[in-house]
Amino acid sequence: MRFRPCIDIHNGAVKQIVGGSLQDAGDVARENFVSRQDAAFFARLYRERQIKGGHVILLNPVSSPYYKETKRQALAALSAYPGGLQAGGGITPENASVFLEAGASHVIVTSYVFSDGQIQYDRLKTLLKKVGKDHLVLDLSVRSKDGRYYIVTDRWQKYTSLELTEQTLEELSSYCDEFLIHAVDVEGKSAGIEEPVAKLLGGWGKIPVTYAGGVHSFEDLDLLKKLGGGNVDVTIGSALDLFGGNMSFSDVLSYMERT
Repeated sequence: MRFRPCIDIHNGAVKQIVGGSLQDAGDVARENFVSRQDAAFFARLYRERQIKGGHVILLNPVSSPYYKETKRQALAALSAYPGGLQAGGGITPENASVFLEAGASHVIVTSYVFSDGQIQYDRLKTLLKKVGKDHLVLDLSVRSKDGRYYIVTDRWQKYTSLELTEQTLEELSSYCDEFLIHAVDVEGKSAGIEEPVAKLLGGWGKIPVTYAGGVHSFEDLDLLKKLGGGNVDVTIGSALDLFGGNMSFSDVLSYMERT
């Protein structure tokens, strides 16, 4: 299990939000933390500590008046740590090269490859041809409905009909280098991980998978390691002291070195 750092940018600022509260209308979200530091500050910190594979997420849609500043912050972070971070949020074949050329190791995609709640393989293949499998991460973030976990798109606001299963992971793994999966219902709540999601991911474990959502203690990390069988990497957001939480960034890195 590896620690994957995050830089979430909303309305031009680095933030930690409650994932399920994000709305495009009015660019609103329930905030846990708003940093006084810019995105490049965190990128330099991660570079200094030699932590690779984190993600920079643009949480505003292209139509937002805040998008330009959010994008500027993201590009500055990527330039501050070339090859060390992935970029996601509104990625399409038309703009993917902008983020890769700025220094992103991968682009992270969900919404572009879904339409009317279904995965559009023609779009996925177009994107794959444009950026290459080795530079593509599929974000299969999920929310619970009727006891099952369905992939959600458009900054986690729209349900698709695609359920997160081992079969889904198997089928889509041929198109990407990694998966990123937010458990949206617990994202930003620091109240524990979504255990069924972690167990499912760990039971599959054929390509790198990063789990995000709900981690708020070292006991959560122990549980994720157990359920994930060591096959699942982790992102910690609101619980990390960098973002106003109680988990020490240095202690988290030490934990990862020991396990």
